[in-house]
Order: sequence, then C-alpha cells, then structure tokens
Amino acid sequence: MSTTLHQLYFRNSQEIKEVNDESVDLVVTSSPYPMIKMWDQLFCDQNPEIGEALEKGRGFEAFELMHKELDLIWNEIFRVLKSGGIACINIGDATRRINNEFNLYPSHSRVLNHCMKIGFNCLPSIVWSKQTNAPTKFMGSGMMPPGAYITLEHEHILVLRKGGKREFKTESERKARTKSAYFWEERNVWFSNVWELMGKHQSLKNTNVRKRSAAFPFELAYRLINMFSVKGDVVFDPFLGTGTTTLAAIASMRNSIGIELDENFREIIIKGIDEIIEFANNYNKDRIEKHRNFMKKYKEKHGDPKYTNEFYNTPVKTKQETEIVINNLNKIDQIENNLFQITYVEFQ
Repeated sequence: MSTTLHQLYFRNSQEIKEVNDESVDLVVTSSPYPMIKMWDQLFCDQNPEIGEALEKGRGFEAFELMHKELDLIWNEIFRVLKSGGIACINIGDATRRINNEFNLYPSHSRVLNHCMKIGFNCLPSIVWSKQTNAPTKFMGSGMMPPGAYITLEHEHILVLRKGGKREFKTESERKARTKSAYFWEERNVWFSNVWELMGKHQSLKNTNVRKRSAAFPFELAYRLINMFSVKGDVVFDPFLGTGTTTLAAIASMRNSIGIELDENFREIIIKGIDEIIEFANNYNKDRIEKHRNFMKKYKEKHGDPKYTNEFYNTPVKTKQETEIVINNLNKIDQIENNLFQITYVEFQ
C-alpha cells in the first residue's frame, strides 16, 4: 500500500528553518492580509512600527511595513521550492478609511512585484469570485455620484514558478504523473482564470484562537494541488491556519508540511485529520460520479468516445485520462507528535 507523511509545526515565529532547501514541489497558502483590521495585531506583534504608523494615520507606510514582514516568507518559499516548483498564493486586497481618506491597498500587486524581484516567474493567475447579494454590501454614498465605491467581491490566487517547466525524467516520475491526471471536463473548469467558490468563514469556538479565520474552502486547495503537483509530491503551507491545505493534500495522496504561528489552531487541525478518511473518500467518490454523469451526457450528444479509463471502466475524452487513479484513504497513524502517516488503498 502507498503512504504519505504530513508534518505539522507550531511555533512562535514564522521562520521556516525546518524545511530543507529545494525540498518542496508545491506551495498552497494564504497569508494574513495587510490592512485588514482583524490581522492588525498580528502584524504589530511582528513589528511595533506598524502600530505606530496606524495610530498616526500613515496608512501606506503601515501597508508597506506589513508587506516587509510577508516578504520574509516569500523569500523562504523561493528557497524551499524545487526548480520547476510552483507557489499558489491566495491574497486579498483591502479597502480602509484612515484620516477620513478611503483607499484601496493592493496587496496582490505588492506580493507579485516582490516575488518577481526575488526570481519567481509569473504565470497566469486566478480571480476567486466571492459574490454576495447582501443589500448592505455597497460602500460610500449609495445612489449619489461620485461618492460610492466598487465593492471588492474577489481575491487573487497568484501562480508563480521557480525556474522553467518541471521535467519528469524517470519512468517512475512519468508514471506518477500519468496516474495523477485530471478529467477533461475538470481541466476546462479548473484552468479558467475565474473561480466562483463560496468562501469559508469560520467563527471559531476556541477563545484562544483569533476571532475569525478567513480560511479558503477545501475545493480551492484541492484543485490547486491536483493541478500543479503529482502523487507523492510535497505540498507546503507556511500559514496553515485551520489546516485546509494539509487536508486537501491528504485527500490527493500528496505529502505535506504545514507551519502555523498560533498553536491554538492545533486542536482544529488535528480534528480535521481525524475526520479526513470518510470526508476524502466521499469527496473523491463524488468526483468520479460527476465524471460518469458528464460522460453519459457527452455520449448522448457526441456518441461513444474513443477511450476508456482502465481502472474505473468509464469512458474518457482523451488518452491522457485512461490511467487516472483516485486512491481511497485506508487509515491514519500518528507516527510521533505532529507527524501523521496516511495509508491508501492501491486501487479502487
């Protein structure tokens, strides 16, 4: 049976010394967003000058100081990624009124500029649309021009690559890539540059945890992991939060490393791991059933496709889909404190 390992770190700083140089295949993460009030204290704890800038109404100075703290993490991500590895960074811009002046603080462009300076190649990014129909969502003076403001209903998923396109040189590497393929209809949805997914807003019961956690949904992490890595790869999240990246990596038969600044999230993350087998197996089963339903409709409209997936005996659109295997999870073992091993059923 195949296994994956999942290492968690809970620490008092965001240094990533435990992760070796060029040991990570994919990063999927979402940092605290500069100039969002719920994260002010976290940034101020890292650098007291941020609090002073906010108190004195120097918004863009505070914005830049916050990003200098994040720059340290982007530098480390570049270090730990292998050549050809990809970083997916979910980041939202902020709007805020300081000294009675309303401004947009464009975090996505600030992060992108820094990452390009340190050597990342910029790939086409994703706009994550989080629309809401709440009548009170609009900002400014209602129906009176020109004082109303466009509402932010999206975030950005930056896609960055270290070096050139990844190569699969050995037979085992090519085989892992083949079995990690996605279905044709999934490709058409996943590789669109606009994703409409509901955000995951959590009011955490643990009073020691930050009052809110703006965790991205499981589907977002699951897509990115299956788009930009293969089975057996190492997925890294330096801002683990509630553990969504780890859970999606487990469901996708990838290894993972997660670092979380706030140890009070430990209970939430461990609970997610304890419950992942049933959730992941149902999630992956639903993925296969959606494919079967898609191909049934496709066959009615276009006739019999040329190819069949050999493991599920289901029609597929292309030859590249014929060896896809989505492995069921079998069991979880805690190897040591904060280290978990997942065992998978080899074939479904």
